[in-house]
Amino acid sequence: MRIIYFGSPDFAVKPLEKLIEKGYEIVAVVTNKDKPVGRKQILTPTAVKTCAISNGLKVLEYKSVRKEGVEDIKALKPDIMVTCAFGQILSEELLSIPKMTLNIHGSLLPKYRGAAPIQWSVINGDKQTGITIMKTDAGIDTGDIMFSQSIDIGLNETAGEVFDRLSYLGAECIIKALEMVEKGEYAFLKQDESKASYVKMLSKEDGLLSFDDSAYMVHKKVMGLNPWPTAYVIFKGEPLKIHKTEIVEGNGKVGQILKADKELVVACKDGAIKILEIQKAGSKKMPAKDFLLGNKLEVGSILGDN
Repeated sequence: MRIIYFGSPDFAVKPLEKLIEKGYEIVAVVTNKDKPVGRKQILTPTAVKTCAISNGLKVLEYKSVRKEGVEDIKALKPDIMVTCAFGQILSEELLSIPKMTLNIHGSLLPKYRGAAPIQWSVINGDKQTGITIMKTDAGIDTGDIMFSQSIDIGLNETAGEVFDRLSYLGAECIIKALEMVEKGEYAFLKQDESKASYVKMLSKEDGLLSFDDSAYMVHKKVMGLNPWPTAYVIFKGEPLKIHKTEIVEGNGKVGQILKADKELVVACKDGAIKILEIQKAGSKKMPAKDFLLGNKLEVGSILGDN
């Protein structure tokens, strides 16, 4: 079985490593071009490219594979193509090359089509998420489903932690899917369009936090935005990042500081949260109790200028 693997970020690395470990014939890895990263804008390869090179695999890079890569893909004569967080939509011409193209998607489709499904499942307070193995088509996560596998989301689990668990699960699921294909023991089910939802790509602006919600939903937003773009409030004209919280008992006006000694507790519309990790502009992330040693906050005042 000749496989071409399409992927770019960290999430797509574990499935690629699992395919290598299981001895599948990967004739090429397709990924996005190197991009400038950080303040110094250092040209950096994708995580998948780094993995592929370290394992001696052929790497193809395209700004637009549907415009630049069709003939290259045809020449490799793949039996199966596997896509995982590739970041580009494949054309019908590309999808017609192999016998089948399978996608590893980080949500329980048809819920959360589109960008950042893992983060949004945490932000929205979902109790479960999972991996869907589906047939890649020319739409955005609209293909027929082979199977899904779910996991529970912990109350205090960050999106980054869920991301890592789903990456491992995605690796196990794609092996299961390929084994089903090899045996001819599989079927596809059309998605229920009435249950479909799309989520947008996150931006730094999405991190602005309001305490005008239940403690549960405020907490889930903080955890869902960790590690990026990170929840924040405006404090003395500067962003004050809030990395981790937990739900505690307490009542007060929305955003009111209820404790500010060894603990930083803030009232929400319903209940309260304790801030565990915080980061002032120009400083490193630190426990809230350390932040309070150098920053006097008055009990009864409102956290945030927004």
